Amino acid sequence: MKLAFSTLGVPGMPVADVVRLAAGHGYQGVELRAHPEEPVHPGLSAPERAAVVQEFKAGGVEILTVAGYVRAAAEGDDGPALDELAGLVDLAHDLGAQNVRVFPGGGGQDPATADATAARRLAAAAPHAADQGVRILLETHDSHRAGADVARVVGTVGHRQIGALWDIMHTWLAGEDPAASHAVLAPHLGYVQVKDIASAEDTEPLALGAGVLPLGACLDTLDPDGWVCWEYEKRWHPDAPELPGLLAAGREYLLRLGARGR
Repeated sequence: MKLAFSTLGVPGMPVADVVRLAAGHGYQGVELRAHPEEPVHPGLSAPERAAVVQEFKAGGVEILTVAGYVRAAAEGDDGPALDELAGLVDLAHDLGAQNVRVFPGGGGQDPATADATAARRLAAAAPHAADQGVRILLETHDSHRAGADVARVVGTVGHRQIGALWDIMHTWLAGEDPAASHAVLAPHLGYVQVKDIASAEDTEPLALGAGVLPLGACLDTLDPDGWVCWEYEKRWHPDAPELPGLLAAGREYLLRLGARGR
């Protein structure tokens, strides 16, 4: 199992500090939140991008994903969404990241309409992603919370550069069993985001293993050589404990779960 954490857990932290944090706690990768309030975003110049690459290379840490905020199924013209997505793909390519994360964002639309919009946009983006050697991953989130929802869209696209990102909290909130989520997502799966929460009503982030999410059942379904990323949502819950103090125990917890039955 290869472990990463999301910079959503350390909002605004300088790149050099993120790299040191990952390397110092035994995490092989980082999922970079790509937003203008963060150090890494599509507005970076070529020299700035090269400096980010050098920091990660020097620390021996991979950039797993550029986590963007494109909403593939959102209402409106395709052009702005496709332009934003192309910028994220270019950023991922320049940083050597494997993936770009996108959300569904279908809102209250008819599911068939939202599916068709997302599939059309992802299919249009796929050739550029292929040219850049980047995979676009649609996350189980918001309007497409269940694995079955995301698999329906990604399966319609049918392109190897379009895959799925399994956020275990959202599939659990959708009432989907981990085995069922994995069964539909496996043909398209990029990697898994793990986290823990107290309940469906209280989603403030907790240390891994301190909440109710079925982390063991999720990890039991996975390829032992795959990536698992801890998405600790500190950015949205400023009163939650600081992530750096939790990273060591979180890594050990995930490795213990991943070793079961291996």
